[in-house]
Amino acid sequence: MTEIICAGFGGQGVLVAGMILADAVMESGKNVTWYPSYGSEMRGGTANCNIKVSEDEIPSPYCDKLDILYTLNDAAIDKFEKQVRPGGILLVNSTLARKDRVYRDDIRVVAIPATDIATELGNPRGTNVTMLGALSAASPDFDVDYMCGAVDHFFAKKGKVNPKNALCFNKGAEAVLNRK
Repeated sequence: MTEIICAGFGGQGVLVAGMILADAVMESGKNVTWYPSYGSEMRGGTANCNIKVSEDEIPSPYCDKLDILYTLNDAAIDKFEKQVRPGGILLVNSTLARKDRVYRDDIRVVAIPATDIATELGNPRGTNVTMLGALSAASPDFDVDYMCGAVDHFFAKKGKVNPKNALCFNKGAEAVLNRK
């Protein structure tokens, strides 16, 4: 079973990122849960979602020992870093993270300037998709090509087609792959 939390502020697309992951996993035939949590503020309050992926039945949607923590800001790192299991992955949007932050040495930290990348590509609301590209490249549990298609599929089902999403996703993946 793979346990993931996506976390950030409301309005950053954290819940959408989790829904895209859950939808992609479901479409691939695996079991998945998606459990959102957000403050009373629609934009600017904290938001996160728990995602569990398994070949088997999932007894609880709550994540305890994270394999992947996807964060879009410092507050998310502060709140959830301790839950990442040793050997797990912490994805950091380095545009919004403190530069002097010290991370645990028993986890893999993957920091990319996701907000900067999305803005440079003309898609400032694509930070969450940029981070999904990084997640896909950093984790052996996700295939980059499949996930890129899953992003397009997710938005197409909603009647929202934005070619810049694929650009953001691919740049996020490249940022990780070029570091290996």
